Amino acid sequence: MSEQPAARAGSNPVLSAIRTRRHGIPPTPEILVASTTVADEQTSPTWLHSERFLPRRFMRPIMRFADTEASSGIILLIAAAAALIWANAPFGETYAEFWEGTHVSIELGNWLHFDESLQEIVNDGLMAIFFFVVGLEIKRELVLGELRDPKAAALPAVAALGGMIFPALIYVGFVIGTGGEAMAGWGVPMATDIAFSVGVVALLGSRVPVGAKLFLLALAIADDIGAITVIAIFYTDDLSLVWLGGALAGLVVIEAAKRAGIRSSVFYVPVAVVTWFFLLESGVHATLAGVALGLMTPTRPMFSSDEFDNKARRILDTYPARATTQTAREHVDYEARQLTAVAHESIAPLSRLEHRLLPWSSFAIVPIFALANAGVRFAGVDLVDAITHPVALGVGIGLLVGKMFGVSLFTFVAVKLNIGKLPRGTTWQHVWGLALLAGIGFTVALFIASLAFDDPMLTDRAKTGIFIGSLTSGLLGYWVLKRSSPAASTEALDDDGPTDV
Repeated sequence: MSEQPAARAGSNPVLSAIRTRRHGIPPTPEILVASTTVADEQTSPTWLHSERFLPRRFMRPIMRFADTEASSGIILLIAAAAALIWANAPFGETYAEFWEGTHVSIELGNWLHFDESLQEIVNDGLMAIFFFVVGLEIKRELVLGELRDPKAAALPAVAALGGMIFPALIYVGFVIGTGGEAMAGWGVPMATDIAFSVGVVALLGSRVPVGAKLFLLALAIADDIGAITVIAIFYTDDLSLVWLGGALAGLVVIEAAKRAGIRSSVFYVPVAVVTWFFLLESGVHATLAGVALGLMTPTRPMFSSDEFDNKARRILDTYPARATTQTAREHVDYEARQLTAVAHESIAPLSRLEHRLLPWSSFAIVPIFALANAGVRFAGVDLVDAITHPVALGVGIGLLVGKMFGVSLFTFVAVKLNIGKLPRGTTWQHVWGLALLAGIGFTVALFIASLAFDDPMLTDRAKTGIFIGSLTSGLLGYWVLKRSSPAASTEALDDDGPTDV
C-alpha cells in the first residue's frame, strides 16, 4: 500500500514533468513527449484551439498579439489617437459633453452622496485599479525582484531621482514668469510610461541587452514610486481628517484580516471599495487606496511547493479513473474542487491578482483613461501659440531634455561614485537611449495634469506638451538604441543562459 502513491504519481507524465522542472532535474525525452501528448489531447478539442473560423482567424491572433511586449503600448496609442480625432471632428463638442457632462449620482440618505462625471469616474475609480496593479508590481520588485537588493536597486533609483528633479526644474524655469496656477504643473513631466517605453524596447529586439531592459523596468518602477509620492503630498485637495481616519481604519481592518488568515475576496473587495470611497471623500486622491492595497498584498502562498505536491498527490491518488455512476461522478467533482482549491492557495495572492488584473489594466483601463483624457480640441486655437505656451514648453522640454540629462547624469555620477554599476552588456549609448525613452510620460503625466490644473486651457497646454515631448523622446530613443551594436546584448547572458525578463 505504501508504494501505491508513488507508482500512481510516477505514471502521470505531466506531474512528473512539473516535478522534475521544479527541482531542477532535466526531464527525460519520454516525459516531455508524453506531457506534450497529454496537453495536446486536452487542449485540441476545445473551441479556442479548434480550426473553426472564429478562433482560427480572430481569437488566436488576438491572443498572440496580446502576448507581445509592445501590444499594450499600441492599444494605448490607438486610444489616444481616437480621443484626438473625436475631439477635433466636426462633432468634437460631444467629446467634452460625454466625458465631462455626463454624471452618475448615487444618494443614500444624508450620509452618502456620490456625484461624479464619467471622466472623474475613470480618473478616480478605474485608475485606482491601475494603481493597484502598480502597487502590486512595486511590492513584487521590492520583495522578489530587482529592487530587493539595495545595491542592485541603487543605480535605477538614483537614475529615477535625476529623471524627476531635472524635468521639474526645467518646467519651473519656463513658467516662473507666468506664475499663478501654471506653477502647479511641475509634477507633470516627472512621470515615465512603462507601457510605451517597454514597447519601444521590445521593437528593438536584441539591440538592447537584457540588463538594459531590466534597468529600464527598475527605473520605471522607482519613477512610479516617486510619482505616487508627489501625488499623495502635493496634489491633495482640502483634507478631511474624519474621512481620512475612516480610510485608515479600512486599511487596518484589511491588515488584521490578512494576519487572521482570511483569504476570501468576498471579504476584501467590499472593504476595499469602502476604503476607496472614504479616501475619495477625504481629499486625498482616491487612487492612492489602490497603491496602499497593492503594497499590502501578501507575496507568499498559503501552501509551499512541497505542500502543494503532497496535497495534490493525495487528492489524485483517490481520484476515480472512470466515473460510471452518479456517486462516482459526485466524487470526481468533489476531488476536482479540492484540487482546484489547493492549486489556488499554492499561488501567492500578489501573483494571482497581478496575473488576473494586468490584462484588464493594460488593454481596458489605461486605454479608456487615454480616451477620456487625451482629447485636446484645437479648433479655433493658434497651434503656434499652443505649442509655444510656457506650460507646453515646460512639459515637453522637461520630458525630452530633463529626462535625458537627469537620468544620464545621475547614472554617470552613481557609477563614478561606485554606488552602482551598469548592467552587463550595457554601454553609455544604451543609457542615453533608455534615458530618452524615460521621457515618454504619457499615462501618469496625463493623470497628474488632470490633478494639477483647474483651468481647462492650462490642462490642454500640458497635454500638448505631453504629446510632443513623449513622441519626440520615443522617436529619438528608438533612433539612438537602433544605432547601438546588437552584439553588445550577448554580453548580458549569464553563464547559465539569458536572464528571464
